[in-house]
This record gives sequence, C-alpha cells and structure tokens, in this order.
Amino acid sequence: MSILAIDIGGTSIKYALWAAEALTEKGSFVTPVTWEQMKMDLKATLHNLTSCSQTPIEAVSISVPGAVDSDQGIIGGYSAIPYIHKIHFVAELEELLEKPVFVENDANCAGLAEAFYGAAKDAKSSVSFIIGSGIGGAVVLERKLVKGHNLFGGEFGYMLAENGQTLSELASPVHAAKRYCEQKGLVSGITGRELFDITDTGDQLAQQEVQQLFRALAIGIYNVCLVIDPEVVCIGGGISMRKDLLAPVKAQLCLLQQHHHSEDQRITVKICQFQQDANLIGAVANYHLRKEQV
Repeated sequence: MSILAIDIGGTSIKYALWAAEALTEKGSFVTPVTWEQMKMDLKATLHNLTSCSQTPIEAVSISVPGAVDSDQGIIGGYSAIPYIHKIHFVAELEELLEKPVFVENDANCAGLAEAFYGAAKDAKSSVSFIIGSGIGGAVVLERKLVKGHNLFGGEFGYMLAENGQTLSELASPVHAAKRYCEQKGLVSGITGRELFDITDTGDQLAQQEVQQLFRALAIGIYNVCLVIDPEVVCIGGGISMRKDLLAPVKAQLCLLQQHHHSEDQRITVKICQFQQDANLIGAVANYHLRKEQV
C-alpha cells in the first residue's frame, strides 16, 4: 500500500507517493486561487498517481499552514491561502477523493518528519524550530505530537524573547533583513540570505543583525528546553541549510547556560535532516501517528 502525501503552500502544492519507506513520483503545481479549483487539481493528481502506482493508494495525508484541529478536520487561524480556513476541509476532500484524508500543520509535519525518520528518530522526545518568515515549531513527546488545549503547542514564534519582541521578530532572517534595510535607508529590500552574504563583507550593521538572530534563537531554545527538557532540538527551515548556523547558536546557548547556572542541562541541537521534503515526509508520519491513535 502507498500514501499520497501533499504539502499545501502559499505559492505551490507539492505531492509524492510514499511507498517502501521512500517518496516517489514527486511533483508540484501552482496553488489555485479558489477552493473548488484546488479540489479539482487534487482529484486529478490522485487519479494520475493511481494509474502509475504499483500499489493501491490507501490514504491521503496533507500538510497545511494554519491551526489544525485534526479531530474535526478543520483548519483555523489564517495563512496566504484564506479559502482553506474554517471550512470542513477533511470532510469535503474525503467525499471528493473517496479516500481517508489526514491533515496537520506544516511546522508540526516538519517536526514529525525529524522525530520519526530524521535527526531525532532515535529520541523519545524532541522539539523543532522551523525558521522562515516567522518561527514555527513542533513538540513531540514519547513519539506523540503535543498540540495543546488551544492548538498553540509548538508556536514558539509567539514567545517573548527580548525587549518585548517575539522570537519570530528577532530570529527570522526575513525580519532581520527588513530591519537592516530600514536602518540603512535602502529603498529595495534584501533577502535573509543576502543579509548573511553582506556580513561576509565586514558590514558591521549586518553582523549585528545576524548576531542578534543567533542570540534570539538561542534564547528561544533555552526557554523551551527548560520547560520541556527534550532529548533533541532540531533547527529547520531555509536558514538551516547554512553551514555557519549551528556553531554560533550553540555558543550563544552555552553563554546563557553559564550566566544562569544551568550548565548541568545537556542540550543537544541538530540541523533538520529534511529540507524541501520535510512537510511531505511529516505528512506521512502524521498518517501513521493518527492510525495508531484510532
């Protein structure tokens, strides 16, 4: 049997079949502008993959932005795809696709991918910080996803870090690049990647912004670890592809522990193993997790 894994994003929708512990038949299409069009595109994708799959497709598991009530099959919150929110998302797709449908938040999926198959697969507990335009996250304890009473479990980006600012504001490369442009008086913006590149030229302001990012991320990790005490902390998102990320974050973390006398707590920080496929693999992990709970 195989699983159709889908990752719904603001600009594109990725899909793949999961069979024999691997993703196959990977593809993508532009995110439709309406819910009706999305349903038709998903139905066509399932039909096309059914014809080429060597094993029957058992279910469809989906990664989405927003606050996901997995039991009700409804996506709360908001995102760049407004029409998927506050509708009977799962019920409508199950009727259309004639398959069991499972859905989970994208950051939670990324965390599940690491907990079940990646950097934290040998750990009983892990947390993941997924860094993009904001900071998402996931908490997995005893190989179960912890979402909390209000579905805010793992929403590390809302955490207050320094000077009343949130972790998303201080540790996101997007926000750091924006602050740099404002202070420099630049009319055209730059990306987070470009900000890091500018630090290599010796630009002190760029270096300050990047160092602040490292410190803020370390503060977030420090706070979460004092509450949850996980075996492994995973850092994911586009920034995690940088080879110069882990060492300065660990250094800032050590300084925090020394200053607050918490050196006895061993904090293991790793880079997420999966990048572009994280949400697809996490959707598969969510499928298996939900099946175990039935």
